Amino acid sequence: MGNEIPGLSQAYSIFFSVVLVFLAVMVMLCLVRAIIGPKIADRIVSVNMMGTMVMVIIAILALMLQEGYLADICLIYAMLSFLAVIVLTKVYMGVYLEKKEEEKKHGGD
Repeated sequence: MGNEIPGLSQAYSIFFSVVLVFLAVMVMLCLVRAIIGPKIADRIVSVNMMGTMVMVIIAILALMLQEGYLADICLIYAMLSFLAVIVLTKVYMGVYLEKKEEEKKHGGD
């Protein structure tokens, strides 16, 4: 990548390093949001954002290290992250509907 132009390889390396640091900071901020979040929906969204940013980090590392297998790992991680968010949402909706049904039951007495 950038072998034909002198200095381009170093520019790519610096750019990717800056992007990786930025994404690492953003993942940490999303982790804080997931921990303090006031609502469950905020936590689910922050977990989804963290998964997306980790996928981007893995893809950038695949480019930097020129390792093709990291792209496969990125795809597997994408599927696992998607399933995790679906499961979290399903659990949240079950708890929400159960709580709503309980309030309706106690409110009618």
